[in-house]
Amino acid sequence: MTLRTLIVDDEPLAREGIRSLLSDDPDVIVIGESGGGWDAVNKIRELQPDLLFLDVQMPELDGFDIIGEIGCDRFPAIVFVTAYDEYALRAFEVNAIDYVLKPPDPDRFAETLKRVRTRAADQIDLKDQITKAVNDVVSKRAFSGRLMIRDGGRLLFVRYEDVDWIEAAGNYLRLHAGAKQYLVRETMAAMVSRLDAASFIRIHRSTIVNVDRIKEIKPWFRGGHAVVLQDGKELPLSRTYREKLFRELNLSD
Repeated sequence: MTLRTLIVDDEPLAREGIRSLLSDDPDVIVIGESGGGWDAVNKIRELQPDLLFLDVQMPELDGFDIIGEIGCDRFPAIVFVTAYDEYALRAFEVNAIDYVLKPPDPDRFAETLKRVRTRAADQIDLKDQITKAVNDVVSKRAFSGRLMIRDGGRLLFVRYEDVDWIEAAGNYLRLHAGAKQYLVRETMAAMVSRLDAASFIRIHRSTIVNVDRIKEIKPWFRGGHAVVLQDGKELPLSRTYREKLFRELNLSD
């Protein structure tokens, strides 16, 4: 059975290494490569590969963001590629989704292809396994209690409970925590997935707030509303998210 394969990794040498290992297998045809992000999303939709080698850690959109954009039910068989994410590796193993540890070991890589080929031959639906693996990893990221932020060569750890509100800032998110602000290269959708829904709520397509920081909701321009935080900051409440916010706070519109 021929496996049409797409390689997604932001490191050109990593893509080259995987392509080289695949070149010896006559049943695998590499139909394209991507450095990640929206290019990867577009190529997956356009090319509809049977097999995807997907890097876990990438700028703009990481592997899990890409899955979220495409949807698990439309995803091909996935082999995750990672350099170090140990908790992710455990999740993939438990849910029978394979991974490649950088740099790839040829023997281990051959075993990976054997597993993928066995599933393809048996026509096993991987949707449930993919969903479970992603949920496991997202849960660990979401409720570990702290958000890891890269600041140059440093790693900062910010407690979720210290975050007042979050706003979109181009390709980044700006986290407001008291007098401090932090920039994180992540999408709104990915951030929402890692936050506790009981503690954080989206009030606009570009704004998330900590529910405990909400002081009041007041009428605003043209029949709209604004969310007022404890420090007096006023944030527009989108009509799209107003009903959900009122429902979560047990308020009548």
